[in-house]
Amino acid sequence: MAFGIYVHIPYCIQRCTYCDFATYEQSKILPPDQYVDLLFEEIRQKHRYYKPQSVDTIYFGGGTPSLIPAHLIVAVIKELGRYGFTTRPDTEITIEINPATVSEEKLKIYLDAGVNRFSVGAQTFDDRLLKMVHREHSAKQTLETLDLLRKHNLNFSFDILFALPSQTLEGLKNDVRIAVEQGAKHISPYCLTVPDGHPLSKGRAIDDEQVDMFDFIAQELTEHGFKQYEISNFALPGHESRHNMLYWIDEPYWGIGLSSHSYTKESPWGTRYWNINSIGEYKKQILEHQGKEFTSPALHLPSDQFEALEMHQALTDFCHTSMRLMRGLNERTLQEKFPATVFHQVSSIMNKLTDRGWVQHDGTNWSLTRDGLVISNKVFQELTFLKEDI
Repeated sequence: MAFGIYVHIPYCIQRCTYCDFATYEQSKILPPDQYVDLLFEEIRQKHRYYKPQSVDTIYFGGGTPSLIPAHLIVAVIKELGRYGFTTRPDTEITIEINPATVSEEKLKIYLDAGVNRFSVGAQTFDDRLLKMVHREHSAKQTLETLDLLRKHNLNFSFDILFALPSQTLEGLKNDVRIAVEQGAKHISPYCLTVPDGHPLSKGRAIDDEQVDMFDFIAQELTEHGFKQYEISNFALPGHESRHNMLYWIDEPYWGIGLSSHSYTKESPWGTRYWNINSIGEYKKQILEHQGKEFTSPALHLPSDQFEALEMHQALTDFCHTSMRLMRGLNERTLQEKFPATVFHQVSSIMNKLTDRGWVQHDGTNWSLTRDGLVISNKVFQELTFLKEDI
């Protein structure tokens, strides 16, 4: 069984127009050392939720983790080790960084601590679009940061944001070309998603054009040796995100910090729990139990911060996350986790989706077809179960 840890670092230079994550401008939140002290206290309180073990992945997300002093990132890794959550030479340790927030000195500190994967907040190489979404860096600064990572032959990834207002297919082609030329080993294309009435909702490509944009990205990356292994993720062979895979293959993970989510196997169908997304309330809750240790979310957290899953919820999660992967849902793993009646029910639904041309079956796995990828939300809707369904 694999196990990973996510650490949320909610510091940003400026909030991006499209962002809905629990983040703060760095001047409007606790000083970083005080926030890390809260992380230490949370580790103390919750480490007994899990057995001590060497971890497969650690992921520092945000926000912009590279904004805070590098020694604080190292301190978190060491604190986890102090409670038995140690790293190995092959542990994947990822940190999200923004252009112009990493120096040679900071990079050396990361590397000495075992950080071996860097997720760069590039989004686009068009300065006009960067300003539109309130990204503080320029395309030139992105290229300079990538030069630094490439100089040390490091493993880095970044997102490509598409369907921005006034963004053209030609502009997107340029973004993909630069991404490949710069040596990224993992690229995640994300379609801008904002509600109606949002400042960024006007002037965007229509739905069919958004599909064309994604198709172009997929085709271009495939031609350069990338493999689409998940709906929104492409990687060169061997460079898939091991941490994100934990979410998609039903493995436990521990989320630490503001607004982070976790999943344990402590109840028959799994337990999910999560942290408050207000920094003031998060601090208050952590300090309320200062110095204590707990063995379970049910003995520690308010009832609105954890959920022992019922079978229909676990089945829904299992089907949705499995079908996000290009390899799809494996028959044997479904049979091993759920009763035979559930397997037959899912098989019946999959047969119907196969007849529609949305799903394909290779004898062992069900997976999305090209048409199924385009309307994946409809596939997931068919694989959403209520208590009375099973």
